[in-house]
Amino acid sequence: MLDNYFPILLFIFVAFAGGVAPMAMGWMASIMLGHNRPDSEKLSPYECGFEAFEDARMKFDVRYYLVAILFILFDLEIAFLFPWAISLNEIGLFGFVSMMIFLAILVVGFVYEWMKGALEWE
Repeated sequence: MLDNYFPILLFIFVAFAGGVAPMAMGWMASIMLGHNRPDSEKLSPYECGFEAFEDARMKFDVRYYLVAILFILFDLEIAFLFPWAISLNEIGLFGFVSMMIFLAILVVGFVYEWMKGALEWE
């Protein structure tokens, strides 16, 4: 009975060893080379070159999220258009009319957002 579970146990052991071994080797190398304490250069801010002057959890403008949601909406629209265009011969007139209704709903939403000024960035 236990013989059936040996390959699974072996797989778990190899996966664990394969994940822990590189970390252990890096830790051992840092101890042997004497680099186990970071210096001031390593602890300094690294991308912008200066200390942070504001909290990282600041509030974003709502328009940023609105533009992001609109991007996702129209990106998904394109994701639906590709398979529809490929299979248009098989789905026939029903598929064509269905997609035109789908696109009309999206165009109405787009025009509404445009008229409300959601795409204006001041």
